[in-house]
Amino acid sequence: MKTVQELNEIARNVRIDALKGIHAAGAGHPGGSFSVTDILVSLYFNVMNVDPEHPDMPDRDRLVLSKGHAAPALYATLAHRGYFDPSELLTLRKLGSRLQGHPSMELCPGVEMSTGSLGQGFSAAVGMAIADKLDGKDRRTFVVTGDGELQEGIVWEAALSAAKHGLSNLTAVVDWNNLQIDGRVDDVKKVDPIDAKFEAFGWETFVCDGHDMQELLDTYEKAFRIKDKPVCIVAKTTKGKGVSFMEDKAGWHGKAPDDEQLAQALIELGGDR
Repeated sequence: MKTVQELNEIARNVRIDALKGIHAAGAGHPGGSFSVTDILVSLYFNVMNVDPEHPDMPDRDRLVLSKGHAAPALYATLAHRGYFDPSELLTLRKLGSRLQGHPSMELCPGVEMSTGSLGQGFSAAVGMAIADKLDGKDRRTFVVTGDGELQEGIVWEAALSAAKHGLSNLTAVVDWNNLQIDGRVDDVKKVDPIDAKFEAFGWETFVCDGHDMQELLDTYEKAFRIKDKPVCIVAKTTKGKGVSFMEDKAGWHGKAPDDEQLAQALIELGGDR
């Protein structure tokens, strides 16, 4: 188990390495990667039962990154957790790399589901949790989704199924950064109130600060006390968190920094230029 200070330091390094990979690739999604980083780090380092040396361990917990375009954050988190060497992050999106633009379960160790088509990862995670319940397996499935992704109807069909089957082994975390590729989420298609919607679909819900490690950990503990239904954690975040010129800017949804921008971002993140 890591201390909150240690988790924050890991998250800082995850952002640095994810951005270096995006810069090297000349493409990628820094905004949503940075908003989801603290969520991923808190789960992989302090919550989930995983073993990087045995990524296919039968009783492991599983995480599905339904917002698959945030793959740089997932890859960097997996690398720092020990699934592969962080130097491989510089191969992001390169021909022949295991680290493609969206996660591939066939290529990258630690990736539980190939995602990218929004909404499908959420429904796959529900299917995993149903299978575990039917098989009597005592493990958890986590699915991380974006608020813009909630505009997909497949999410709500899956949410209904999760409630019907009483999937207390399923925890959804919504990266609520209020932005998507076309601008403010509410301007494209309003999804708020997210917590009330999931409650109406039969889920238990909690709202927390998605950049406060202690609050995240405390909220997971609350979630695990729920024994009769799935849980949705709505984590309030900032797109581009940690880099001033990226924060809360829709334009950084899917754009790589140039050399000057990378240097400035690394200064702000406290990394080497």
